[in-house]
Amino acid sequence: SQPILGELTASHISPNSVQLEWSVPKGTFDSFTVQYRDGQGQPQVLPVDGTSRTVTVPGLSPSRRYKFNLYGVWGRKRLGPVSTDAVTEGEIDGWMEVYTLHFLLTFAAPSEPEEEAPSPPILGKLTASHISPDSVQLEWNVAEGNFDSFTVQYRDGQGQPQVLPVDGTSRTVTVPGLSPSRRYKFNLYGVWGRKRLGPVSTDAVTGEGFCTALCSVPLAAPSKPEEEAPSQPILGRLTASHVSPNSIQLEWNVAEGNFDSFIVQYRDGQGQPQVLPVDGTSRTVTVP
Repeated sequence: SQPILGELTASHISPNSVQLEWSVPKGTFDSFTVQYRDGQGQPQVLPVDGTSRTVTVPGLSPSRRYKFNLYGVWGRKRLGPVSTDAVTEGEIDGWMEVYTLHFLLTFAAPSEPEEEAPSPPILGKLTASHISPDSVQLEWNVAEGNFDSFTVQYRDGQGQPQVLPVDGTSRTVTVPGLSPSRRYKFNLYGVWGRKRLGPVSTDAVTGEGFCTALCSVPLAAPSKPEEEAPSQPILGRLTASHVSPNSIQLEWNVAEGNFDSFIVQYRDGQGQPQVLPVDGTSRTVTVP
């Protein structure tokens, strides 16, 4: 029998992010998708793996009401949605925030001794590597503590701001869908509770359009004989099925070898380029 989505709730609301939580009373889903409209009214899709029960939606605007729809993907079906509304917090003028904090610290004495607040985690250095004509791999470290999640922000080839969410255990992410021979600036933020810390930044210039995957291989001959490079995997056929008014399910096969991950690229109804990341073990995805 098909799984059932439970209640969707919003928590940890800040001026620019909302954390969503949900339950699955029965069964298991292959994956989830969160759909909402950003501050400009553009539809956004946030993919979530099937084992997660929470996700942070970044890049929101202060003092704005958002409606979030959660769908569960089960085989070839998309079930749901379950929905919830949330209003992001408003920003406070700097002097008022300082004055209020001073007042609370001075006069609002706790009735019982409180534990010392934990110190916030610290972001380390952000670097770019494995640069190709259409993608850049970013790597970073955390000098101290732990983050709940990360967000990478940058502007695409059309100058439009893009946000790439990353889970808190990761220390690397590949940014796909870039343009050749273009300079990009990437900002990495760490999400810790209701706070967004950072950014740490780095610049990268994508390779020229004719460059292939061999461009990332150093030209200097190795000092020791290397093992023969493994043959690269081969993509099979891509087909579309289960076409509805607002979604399409894609299926594909891998004729030889294994891939680390996949990306699906397309343009939405407004002509804006969209990128949907898929893990390397999947052979199907629903484009909502």
